[in-house]
Amino acid sequence: MESNIIFFDIDGTLFNEKTYTVPNSAKVALKKAQENGHLIFINTGRTIIGIDDCVKELNFDGYVCGCGTYIEFKNKEILHRNLGIDLSKEIVAKLRKYNIDAILEGKNDIYYDTNIHSKEVLRIKERHIREGFYKGKTFDDAEINFDKFVIWTNENSDFESFHNEFKSLFEFIHRGEGFYELVPLGFSKASGIEYLINYLDIHHENTYAIGDSTNDLSMLKYVKNSIAMGNSTPLLFDLVSFVTKDIEDDGIKYALKHYNII
Repeated sequence: MESNIIFFDIDGTLFNEKTYTVPNSAKVALKKAQENGHLIFINTGRTIIGIDDCVKELNFDGYVCGCGTYIEFKNKEILHRNLGIDLSKEIVAKLRKYNIDAILEGKNDIYYDTNIHSKEVLRIKERHIREGFYKGKTFDDAEINFDKFVIWTNENSDFESFHNEFKSLFEFIHRGEGFYELVPLGFSKASGIEYLINYLDIHHENTYAIGDSTNDLSMLKYVKNSIAMGNSTPLLFDLVSFVTKDIEDDGIKYALKHYNII
């Protein structure tokens, strides 16, 4: 059997956002895929610090994190791109100027502002504290340096001005009402896959990706075999090779069986 490389999103794909667990059927399927000689990778918008222990415990061959800004293979870092302190501080100043809430995500730290308006940001911060991801770093940190970030706008935000200031540097991925993920231009879940398969000398025809949301589009479009979870954003259904079952209905196992990976 020829080896394939399979990329998994986390939230809504591997990780049940209702129970904050990985379904047991998915755990068994992932282990079986590796036993059959295939490589399995996480490919996520999260930076490496924000990956739950229950995901790390599954012994993935590697990680593509922060929408392609960080790549790790067999516990070795093979790519990392941060924004640098100057640009990081400029972004903070503009977020405050235009009244926009954000979570700033780096390899080693997650940064929160001291004044947060968004209930969603507060909810995520509470989870990050609970899970041990958040170490207390704020937007005022003297050495602030992150890889990518997510923003939430409100009725007092000047999103248009913020967008105009940074559209030449970042892709703005629309994730929901007033919710955007900002990734440096040239980086994406797809660019991470391209870099990795070149590094590992794997043929494109042996690439698979499984996701559930709009920020998975780049990797789903790039790979040869694209799979959407049954619980995905409906937009994905007509854009992928295969739609599997919901995460709660053994969707990962069903997809890997469909492609004879397990």
